[in-house]
Amino acid sequence: MIQNVTAHPKIVGKDEWLTARKTLLEHEKELTKQRDRVNSERRRLPMVQLEKEYTFEGSNGSVRLIDLFEGRTQLIIYHFMFAPEWEKGCGGCTGFVNSLGDLSMLNERDTTFVLISRAPFPKLEAYKQLKGWTLPWYSSFGSDFNYDFHVTLDETVAPIEYNYRDKAELERLNGPNVMQGESHGLSVFFRLDDDVFHTYSTYARGVESLTDSYSLLDMTPYGRQEDFEDSPSGYPQKPTYG
Repeated sequence: MIQNVTAHPKIVGKDEWLTARKTLLEHEKELTKQRDRVNSERRRLPMVQLEKEYTFEGSNGSVRLIDLFEGRTQLIIYHFMFAPEWEKGCGGCTGFVNSLGDLSMLNERDTTFVLISRAPFPKLEAYKQLKGWTLPWYSSFGSDFNYDFHVTLDETVAPIEYNYRDKAELERLNGPNVMQGESHGLSVFFRLDDDVFHTYSTYARGVESLTDSYSLLDMTPYGRQEDFEDSPSGYPQKPTYG
């Protein structure tokens, strides 16, 4: 139970509720159609061939990016925040992975899903065993991969860029304290024979679709209970990244 919260939705009769629900239904239908349009645009994005050879460490030793496809055409990578010096993975990323359900449909549709982090593989494997996960998890330790895909921000290695904004844009939006270090994201790759192409990356709230929990909470009166939401006064909220 949430403690010391008394706010709740307005109590009305069935007819008033039904009128409000039908209005919301029209808005939900608009959102569904808009989401379909955006998904259609995403499917029509061009792709860029990767010229650099990336290597990773996994349970079978050193592997190339193309090996992560496991013979399939499409590859989805979740950039899991786990820096080399950390003793455990990011709590938010852990929550995302914990909420993942059965991914067999991805394999059936020619798609592989893996995790990649910068921590050395033994740390990843130990954390994976601790959490009871079975997903493939690879280490990009010593590779440019995280920097090239803007999920490790270190100006001494590569120019700062996050969510398609460079350092100057980030400073204009957020002030001089631009984020450093690890961040999360999701990237998609496509394979044509032995050639690998980058088709898509998303960051920040773009990764929310990984978890069904948010979608379920969005249907409740209190919502996600995070402070970015426009909720009625008195509803429970906590810092989004707290």
